[in-house]
Amino acid sequence: MPTQVTSAFRRFGDTLRAFTIAQRTVAIIGLAVLALGIAALAMWAAKPSYSPLFTGLSATDASTIVEQLRADGVAYELTNGGGTILVPEANVYQERLTAAAAGLPSSSTGGYSLLDKMGVTSSEFQQSVTYKRALEGELAATIQAMKGVKAASVRLAIPEDTVFVSEKNDPTASVFVETANGVTLTNDQVQAIVHLTSASIDGMAATDVAVIDSKGEVLSAVGVGATGSASSQVTEYETRVKSSVQAMLDKVVGVGNATVVVAADMSTESANRVAETFTSPEGAPVLNEATKTEDYTGTGGTAAGVLGPDNIAVPGDADGNGTFTSEDTTRNNAVNKITETRTIPAGSLNRQTISVAVDRDAADNVRVADISALVSTAAGIDPARGDEVTVQLVSFSTAGATAAAEALAEAEAQAAASRMTELIKIGIVVLGILGALVAGVILYARRSRRQTREAIELGEFMESRTAIEDATMPIGIEPMPAPLPVLSAEAADSDRQRAEIDAMAGRDPQQTAEFLRSLMDDRQNA
Repeated sequence: MPTQVTSAFRRFGDTLRAFTIAQRTVAIIGLAVLALGIAALAMWAAKPSYSPLFTGLSATDASTIVEQLRADGVAYELTNGGGTILVPEANVYQERLTAAAAGLPSSSTGGYSLLDKMGVTSSEFQQSVTYKRALEGELAATIQAMKGVKAASVRLAIPEDTVFVSEKNDPTASVFVETANGVTLTNDQVQAIVHLTSASIDGMAATDVAVIDSKGEVLSAVGVGATGSASSQVTEYETRVKSSVQAMLDKVVGVGNATVVVAADMSTESANRVAETFTSPEGAPVLNEATKTEDYTGTGGTAAGVLGPDNIAVPGDADGNGTFTSEDTTRNNAVNKITETRTIPAGSLNRQTISVAVDRDAADNVRVADISALVSTAAGIDPARGDEVTVQLVSFSTAGATAAAEALAEAEAQAAASRMTELIKIGIVVLGILGALVAGVILYARRSRRQTREAIELGEFMESRTAIEDATMPIGIEPMPAPLPVLSAEAADSDRQRAEIDAMAGRDPQQTAEFLRSLMDDRQNA
């Protein structure tokens, strides 16, 4: 090995041995952190990129596919509650083909692919049921593709065709939707599901679709539509009116100086209404007219009389002469006919009441009549329907506001104290690190000075030893070779000089001791 490399390793070892325990601890920790960082970086760089193999899997299919991946020795990751399986991009297509060959995922709804498995011997009932299952599968797959929908199931109730048209029932559908964690379907999404389902089935109206989520909440009821149940409609209406009125009052009397409560009475019944109206237009022409006239004059026949007292016939004119005239007219005039068919859904407003309380201190220059008029106009109050508006000036309680202010101030004080504690901790850590660095620098500087001083002393000692040996060397004996030049900054030279001093002490201990004693005396006198 070259001398330069050996010297470099020797200096490095001497430097490590010169470290204190604290310096060695810091160096070891630094090396460990560096090694962990390098290992983590290498693992991250070597980790393959994962892509979804299947999503929205049931627990049974996920377990079967995981067993297949383990058998094939393919790495995988489970996400989305176990419903999504991720594999390296290089294995995605191969594993999908393998799963498809094994019939996975087996819980697939099938869709129109069910019709491909029907044989020529299938009965009419089997064909009807299979076709309905195919429709349900296609609708479920389409609804499941919507954002936020984890799983969907559709059930159709399609009545059989009959010759009695008047007894035909409308088809209905029920949709079960399971959303992802933390996702709630909006009203627009529910309406999209309802209209998608109703438009896919012949003769189905939007009000014939029921949508239920995994929490058991009815998002759309049959006969009501996608607006939800009657209770949700009432809540939505009250919230909307309250928000409008509250926003207006906040501008008039200030924020927090008025409170609004809305109570709405809505109908929960739905009905169909058919009305026919007839009107006679002026100058309407006659559609058709028929007149029938009969005249009779002559003699003969049985004489007839009239009833007299006690129902006894009184003979009339005995000669039998008489005259008969009859006229019958039928006329059909043109008239206007209006036939109106209306479907009245549940949720029509029967009556509403609004109560407004205004802080007396904030409404000095505002009249109650003006506030009542504004609220009536903003909420669409109809007195004929029985709507009422009540506005009262009251003194608001400030206990809640005071408690809230105190709680807010306490929270801010705790946050400030927490921030100060964190700053103190950070300051202590920084000061500790700086102190350790300063102590290390001071120790290193002292050791460097000590090594320099020792090197100088060793140099002086070697020079003195050379002079002594030259003076005491017998004639005819070769003197010892001169020592190498002293390099005060190198620990390797110091070790060599120490070795030479040890050798000299071994040859003449008494002379070495006297020299060291004299050298120490000279240092003290200096």
